Amino acid sequence: MTDIVDIAIIGGGPAGLTAALYGARARASTVVFELGLPGGQIVKTELVENYPAFPDGVSGADLGEYMRQQAERFGAEFRTFSPVEAIRREGDDFVIVADDAETVARTVILSTGAIPRKLGIPGENEFTGRGVSWCATCDGALFRGKDVAVVGGGDAAAQEAEFLTKFAGYVYLIHRRDELRATECLQVKCVMNPLIEYRLSRVPTEIVGKEGKVHGLRLASTKGEPEELLEVSGVFIYVGVDPTSELARGLTDLNEAGFIKVDGEGRTSVPGLYAAGDVTDHALKQVVTAAGQGAAAAFDALRHIDAKVPAG
Repeated sequence: MTDIVDIAIIGGGPAGLTAALYGARARASTVVFELGLPGGQIVKTELVENYPAFPDGVSGADLGEYMRQQAERFGAEFRTFSPVEAIRREGDDFVIVADDAETVARTVILSTGAIPRKLGIPGENEFTGRGVSWCATCDGALFRGKDVAVVGGGDAAAQEAEFLTKFAGYVYLIHRRDELRATECLQVKCVMNPLIEYRLSRVPTEIVGKEGKVHGLRLASTKGEPEELLEVSGVFIYVGVDPTSELARGLTDLNEAGFIKVDGEGRTSVPGLYAAGDVTDHALKQVVTAAGQGAAAAFDALRHIDAKVPAG
């Protein structure tokens, strides 16, 4: 017998979990397909300081778990599968294929998020897990008393550089431009921290290893200055993200970077198909905006379902 649900949500980050809450609370049958821990990328963040209602901040893992519990309390169902293999249209509905099973959904909300971007330089793949990391919260404690480098100039890079000073002996913050892009308050924290040193107008060209682990990071200058080799034991990379939008490719419109195009309600170019969170083409990618997009998508999905079901 084919499983039929009102709202199928692919991805359990803040956008997907909020969509699940709104869908389930409206008494629509709501299923979340999620691979790992609830919360998406935020589970790797030690402290979320800019989400409302937590004056002292909240750990990303706790926030994700609170969101899951709230959605589940209203009846949302969570299914941990192997990756969803495909989504196809079938009349006005959608068919989701996962673990050799098919689920028919009246509406679908894609909240598959994005993944950290790589530098694409020699040594990056070789030393991943042996000094190269994309998660200071996960790996920072491994570098207690050791010097590390953080590559990037946005909020994530500044925030994680400041966090790493709890463990590392010294943190080099490397950015290709002559000033950071991070918000002012984060920049002030970095400037005031005596354990953080900037390396601006520098581009990493090679991660150097010794005895199977990271030993240094080679930097080229964007202003014609001499090349530099920083002796560091760890390299933490925060140079942007790439959308996890493979399921949407060929199904709806994407922008040039691969993010799903949506309107203010989370609607894609396909009726009944929505997207929310970091996988969309919205510029601001924060927990609070992802939650708002998830709520908007679920609200419009409910209206779409009501319009399809005859009254009475």
